Amino acid sequence: MKFYKNTDSGDTWGPEDLELMGILEPLPLEPSGLRSEHIVPQIMPRILGTRDMTSTFVISTYLASYASTAVAGGPAAITYLLLVGFSFFLPSLIATAQLGYMFPCEGALYNWTHRTIGGYWSFFSGFCAWLPGILITSSMGNLLLSYVQSLVGPLPMTPWAQSVVICSILLLGCFVSTQRFRSVQNTINIIFWLLLTSVGLIALAAIVWLLTGHQSATDFDDWAAWSIQPGNIVLYGLLAFAYIGTEGPLNMAGEIKGRYVVKRHLLFGSIILIVAYLTNTLAVLVVMGRNAADNPFALVTTVDIVLGKGIGLVTALCLMGTFFGTVLIYNYLYARILLVAGLDRRLPPIISRLNTHRVPANAILFQTALSIVFTTLTFIMAPIIAFFGNAADFSIQIYNIGQAAAAIVWTISTLFLFISLLGNYLRDSRAFRQQRIFPMPLIWFSIICGPLSCLFTIGNTLLFSWTALIPNAQWWYLVGGLTLIFLLVAAALSVFARSEVEWQSLHEDITATPTSTALLRAGRPSAQTVQSIVQESETQDT
Repeated sequence: MKFYKNTDSGDTWGPEDLELMGILEPLPLEPSGLRSEHIVPQIMPRILGTRDMTSTFVISTYLASYASTAVAGGPAAITYLLLVGFSFFLPSLIATAQLGYMFPCEGALYNWTHRTIGGYWSFFSGFCAWLPGILITSSMGNLLLSYVQSLVGPLPMTPWAQSVVICSILLLGCFVSTQRFRSVQNTINIIFWLLLTSVGLIALAAIVWLLTGHQSATDFDDWAAWSIQPGNIVLYGLLAFAYIGTEGPLNMAGEIKGRYVVKRHLLFGSIILIVAYLTNTLAVLVVMGRNAADNPFALVTTVDIVLGKGIGLVTALCLMGTFFGTVLIYNYLYARILLVAGLDRRLPPIISRLNTHRVPANAILFQTALSIVFTTLTFIMAPIIAFFGNAADFSIQIYNIGQAAAAIVWTISTLFLFISLLGNYLRDSRAFRQQRIFPMPLIWFSIICGPLSCLFTIGNTLLFSWTALIPNAQWWYLVGGLTLIFLLVAAALSVFARSEVEWQSLHEDITATPTSTALLRAGRPSAQTVQSIVQESETQDT
């Protein structure tokens, strides 16, 4: 690595120091042949710093409901939080940080996979990373509604009315997400502090409970309760889902201020996330015990019991803000995958159109429409065809099956992190070593442990039911069948995307197109210029 010396002060600076000062961009990016790499830097402003990406990382990964669900295992929940954190979360962080630092490109995993094993698999991995976002935004709307019902009292809502409310939340999230991105990101930064406030209040409740002479509702002295047993092994798959998605914020890597942001946001964000999960789980175990797993409002109830209804209300409002923030983040994060796929001609160009705020509004609208369709099928159509019991139970069954299938598909996309990391090392080990940010033993730990934990997570999720309403004997083929459908759709679309780009790119060199030349000469174009350039490209392609 080359260093630079200030002749006046005698200080020695590395490339990253100069990058931080805005003087130098280190590690020139090796071209991958993707059009999006040339276009995105010209049409998307680089405005995201460490604070922005840390807020995005924590909110997009944090799932409050899983912190309360884990307490069903008693003290073993802490064991699993640490085990999954070490065996699944840490390897994912290492792979994400290394790949993100080497290739800070829009689309993240989509781009990294393309560099390693080609276009077909890049679209496939991108689809597997994108699809769960559709299902999770719907689940966040449902969770937000359940919190409202817990605050104001049980509401006599039919599945149809419940669906309407959730769809309204999704539409509101869609509207906000398509506004000026800097304003939306500032909102996320505020919501991040709401999340920290809720975590702090929950921790305070546990401390006050013990200091005021109350006994812990959980016996932490029973060492057998900390152990991994067949009866609690399902927690591994559940908690892996709570840690998944480390690469998600880097779908906006083409918009960060510098590569230093990649390392910093992953470091700060991962520490905050682990502390939040451990704090939440311990607090619920101390105040309410493992029976709280049946209460989706357990985090707020913990605060209610100790600090009173007023502080509990503050905690609930903070968590509700976090849920809505997750909807916003999933909207604009995963719209970036559709954006780059459209720019690379793997999807219809209309999906990559930007609005006047330079936001991929069409992609966000498309995602919201799919989330509304899923919500409608879950809460309206499913009860009508309830073959397995009453309508309410059937909706819960559909919801859990959908979430589990999404978790498996998302875990499959995580596998491509480690494939990409290994592939880049094998392709040019010398260049890889020059750009590595971790010692090689940690790199190999990620490459070996990461895929093994992914495979174990997939098997665990398939074999052990997430709800008592579905026995294990039925669970595996219901979840496995839906997962297979998702993967077949991904495979079919990947074939289409590959044939589409090969047809449109025949005898064309990306660096010679008028579009690229115009973009490179235009500097930072206006939104109108962006649209005209992309439209010109589409006209020439046809």
